[in-house]
Amino acid sequence: MDKRSIACACRACYLLFTQDGAGGGRYRAVPERIGRDPGRPLAAADWNELQIPVTMAFFFYNSALGRVVAGYPSPGGVTECELDLEAWDRLAAAYPLLAELAPDTEAIFVHKDEIFLIPIDMCYSLVGELRLYWQGFDGGAEARAALEKFLADLRLRAIALVPPRES
Repeated sequence: MDKRSIACACRACYLLFTQDGAGGGRYRAVPERIGRDPGRPLAAADWNELQIPVTMAFFFYNSALGRVVAGYPSPGGVTECELDLEAWDRLAAAYPLLAELAPDTEAIFVHKDEIFLIPIDMCYSLVGELRLYWQGFDGGAEARAALEKFLADLRLRAIALVPPRES
């Protein structure tokens, strides 16, 4: 945890560090779950409240900083952006999936109106892949195709973690 990196990706280490406090709290397993709240897409007004200048970002709780951090892909890698924490708190109250976030190891991934809860390493993997294909100002056709493949995989694998709301 102190280096904020993934030390090992083997199954044995994953199982060893799934319990809170394992390894003296120095290591934590990255959860495998992928979730979404199919009954609650993100409203455009709510996204605009976060003041993020792109249509895709991920959010995670950084326990070293004691707050939620936002980032999005760019040609140079992850671009971190200042997050209005009061706006985040309002959204967390309105979108229960945001409260499911495990500190440091899971992220809320948002693309347009879709919200997913995913392992943090998937965010950085996507950023690396987009950086590999990035061309021009908007990323280009190959980067957009990689993003669409990523989203299709998320939609296929995601389970409903929050029951849909009744109208």
